[in-house]
Amino acid sequence: QVHVVESGGGLVQAGASLRLSCAASTRTSFSSYGMAWFRQPPGKEREFVAAINLSGGRTSYADSVKDRFTISRDNAKNTVYLQMNSLKPEDTAVYYCAAGRTGLHALRSVTGYDYWGQGTQVTVSS
Repeated sequence: QVHVVESGGGLVQAGASLRLSCAASTRTSFSSYGMAWFRQPPGKEREFVAAINLSGGRTSYADSVKDRFTISRDNAKNTVYLQMNSLKPEDTAVYYCAAGRTGLHALRSVTGYDYWGQGTQVTVSS
């Protein structure tokens, strides 16, 4: 089992940057889990943002954030990061961190992840 807690959200202007962090705690090895970020804009379904496999050697991004967001992980710190640059108002959402036994894959589906955080709000003003 994995417990994950997101932090780093906030209110920023368009064009700004934010870095989200996801701290994980588990009795097993953090490096056994693939990690991902999803987001849920107001009034919309939860959507995939970025994923990283257990070693960090494979990543995947939604087209809407590619070249602006970067997912990374530090297995020594049990932490996953989402660096978000050039933020747009349409990036406004609650951002969720998720963990799952994805093996070598960076899965894009919510069904690939079993453990979820409570979310952190990101609001981008125009």
